[in-house]
Amino acid sequence: MKDLKTILEECSINDIYFSNRGTSILYKIPIYQRNYAWEREEIRALINDVYDSMTKSVYYIGTLVTYKRDENIYEVIDGQQRLTTIYIILKALGIETIGNHLTYSARKISATTIEKMPKFSEEKDQGIVDGFNYAKEALKDIVGEKKADMEAFQDFFLNKVHIIHYRVPKDVDLNHYFEVMNSRGEQLEKHEIIKAKLSNQLTGDDDAMQKFSRIWEACSDMGFYIQQKLPDINVFGKTMEDFVIESFDEFPSSNVGSSSSLGMKTISELLYSPIRMIDKYGEFDNNDHFQPIIDFPNFLLIVLKITRSWNEDDFDPLNFTLDDKELIKEFEKVNLTPEFVKDFAYNLLLAKYFLDNYVIHHANGEDRVLENPWKLQYYYKKGNKTAYLKDLYEDRKAQQNEVIQLLSMFEVAFTPKQRKNYLFYCLYHLFEDCDLDNYVEFLRKLADKYFFDVYLDASKLNDMNQPKPNSFDGTILNGSELNVELEDVERDFDSIYSIGSCNIPLYVFNYTDYKIWKKYAEELRGNKAKKDSRNRIDFFKALGCSDFELDVFNNFYFSRTRKSLEHYYPQAKAGDDMPISTQDINCFGNFAMIGSDANSSGSNWNPIDKKNRYLDTKSNPVSVASLKFRIMLQICQDNYDAGIKNKNIKRLFGLEWNVEDMVQHQEKMLEIIMNY
Repeated sequence: MKDLKTILEECSINDIYFSNRGTSILYKIPIYQRNYAWEREEIRALINDVYDSMTKSVYYIGTLVTYKRDENIYEVIDGQQRLTTIYIILKALGIETIGNHLTYSARKISATTIEKMPKFSEEKDQGIVDGFNYAKEALKDIVGEKKADMEAFQDFFLNKVHIIHYRVPKDVDLNHYFEVMNSRGEQLEKHEIIKAKLSNQLTGDDDAMQKFSRIWEACSDMGFYIQQKLPDINVFGKTMEDFVIESFDEFPSSNVGSSSSLGMKTISELLYSPIRMIDKYGEFDNNDHFQPIIDFPNFLLIVLKITRSWNEDDFDPLNFTLDDKELIKEFEKVNLTPEFVKDFAYNLLLAKYFLDNYVIHHANGEDRVLENPWKLQYYYKKGNKTAYLKDLYEDRKAQQNEVIQLLSMFEVAFTPKQRKNYLFYCLYHLFEDCDLDNYVEFLRKLADKYFFDVYLDASKLNDMNQPKPNSFDGTILNGSELNVELEDVERDFDSIYSIGSCNIPLYVFNYTDYKIWKKYAEELRGNKAKKDSRNRIDFFKALGCSDFELDVFNNFYFSRTRKSLEHYYPQAKAGDDMPISTQDINCFGNFAMIGSDANSSGSNWNPIDKKNRYLDTKSNPVSVASLKFRIMLQICQDNYDAGIKNKNIKRLFGLEWNVEDMVQHQEKMLEIIMNY
């Protein structure tokens, strides 16, 4: 038997790329592997994870599988995206000489791009170049620009970020190895290991085991309503819209034989069982498939956190990590018993019910201009009729729209699946109180709490004005109690997001758009929205611009693509010898969040040119569909029109939007969001 140490080793990044034991190692990515494909969100999430873990002793980044082709030449069988990203981050950190090398077989352009990084020729692998730029951007935003902070991050990244390196033994038939891997599909995943650990506690109790198995399997498909996967009136009532059981023991036992109740049959049983028609009661409509906002492993962590918060008096939520990389470790902290497993399974089922029926989903497909992709609907079935979906707030359009805006505001700001503290708070609240009126009020308070008591509290932000680890839980959780009441402290926006600073988080802009939309929804209802009504005149006056109709407000939603910070007055036209200084343009009043496609295509244009291009019917309106930005565009147009009609008002071309406009716009926005 081979020494396990020789084929399986826990390595630091330093071990992988710098420890060559006298001769450089070459990691070669074979032609059958796909091109480098990590995007901004994946790279940013990795750097954020590492940064958040700097207080820990070690951070595990996953596995690397290699096969030794020649002396010190290792073919990368699995983990090439991760291995390439690590190399890119090392280069983005400014490390010029890397002892061991990475290259691509039969891909000359990719190999040259990696070799020449950070300098790139005209002929380059754009995916790798983009990855390098995303890494530089993320390091600046998350770690900051201070030399000491970057050095601390680099030291942790090199020495405390570990990867499990599996070296396929030389005498293994590699073709057979691939066949085994392909026949198995994915390797045993962490949530499958957790299922085995929990199931083991129910050994000997066949009834509990089959109940647990049915619940787990029904909940694991995150893209369907739980009622579709488990259509049982004993659980969800006659119309399938309620949750009627109060404990794991009340969950109905299966009425089929013991072997099939666990989802298992022998080969003999499968071969000789008669063919039978499937009961339509167990069918579900594939058209109701949706795009989940969280995956199953991270959802398990939320349920575990809820369960421990409810069951353990001494549970400390600040020591709990909502990141599926820590899934096994978090479950290892629990004293597993049959009672705990039953409680967890019940909470899993209830949490999935709330997630599916009380939280937004994203309809499959791209964000479109006139169709809000965010849906807030519950599952309903009456008798033998086809099931359909109803709005959560039936006949209450105002509340329905507001809850969609609030939940999608959170979701767009915290898209990574391991960053969903807000989702934990929502589900935890629903466990305690699922009254719909109280739910909308809770969400309003949670949005305010995030803004005022986290993003306007300097002690909870790092140098880049991003929340420090545990800032949200430390603010909102008081032991096992949720606290969404605002602290009795006066907050100062300008002291944190001062003139000259460009470190303004996405949530601040999302919250601003929500407050503008909320102002519209409250002030311009019914006849108050008529063109020349006093309410409408006052509304646009409060925004600081002329009337640009109401379609923008009626069709507004939070798009997942709008995450790029735009200087409306461009950086390229600002400076010490320019009409406007760089200091002046770095302010909340000159910033807006737009789609990266719009930002990259027009970042250096004059303000009026941007306005004309962004509001042109040929552009992608979703990319610029920020209410704050739409107001800025209208102010620019107002200034341009005034300069034409009134000869006494003289503005040079390109200054239709100037420092005075930035300051006044910022004041108007703060009047809305700071509740003046």
